[in-house]
Amino acid sequence: MVKGISRQVIVVHAPDPKLFEQAIFILKDGAVGEGVTDEALLKEAQQAIRGPERPRKRLYLYGAFWAALGAAATGLAWLATVLI
Repeated sequence: MVKGISRQVIVVHAPDPKLFEQAIFILKDGAVGEGVTDEALLKEAQQAIRGPERPRKRLYLYGAFWAALGAAATGLAWLATVLI
């Protein structure tokens, strides 16, 4: 235990508590004094819990594209064998 030090923390409850109940964020010294609102601190902590947003890939379009390309290649190969 550390004596003589007081820190400010933000406690955020997990959105899906399967493994974790809550996350505790320790604020930097002077973070509150820089004009940051409580709502901004809470929003930043919740965003850190969710993680970075990743763009969703459209896998169904990739599959359809490659299927059409394969069908076209097969058709061209069949056409080449029939004509030659």
